[in-house]
Amino acid sequence: MNQLFPAMKQWIKNRFKKRNEPAHLKSGRWGENLAVRFLKKKHYKIIGQRIRVGKRDELDIIAEDGKVLIFVEVKTRKNENYGRPFSAVNKAKRKHLSRAAIGYLKHKKVEPQFIRFDVIEVIGEPKGNPPEIRHIKNAFPLDSSYRLWW
Repeated sequence: MNQLFPAMKQWIKNRFKKRNEPAHLKSGRWGENLAVRFLKKKHYKIIGQRIRVGKRDELDIIAEDGKVLIFVEVKTRKNENYGRPFSAVNKAKRKHLSRAAIGYLKHKKVEPQFIRFDVIEVIGEPKGNPPEIRHIKNAFPLDSSYRLWW
């Protein structure tokens, strides 16, 4: 019986030990933080970052520009050889982002006058040369299977 408790303690310690974060998540968060700073310099009001909507959807950044509520998808790439943002934000991803945006609006009971979907592309590495940031405004419309009504 005494042997069981040390084994159980070790299992619990291993189970809840802080693990190293994968490199792609580190660079993704780095890119999102750069995008937030970029938007603040452009006088956008940041409402939230990395917002979980439901079980499977996430919005990278939610910002406001006057009366426009903006849902921003951030794509971080090491260099341009890893693809362009439109290849990463395909039809399925646009549908997921639309579903997340509608879910956010319904959950928060927000009635914006206008909504917009932007894509920010960050090209670079955390420990490399200064990154290149490209902002694509109004990158895609709300998916046609979702409707806004109040």
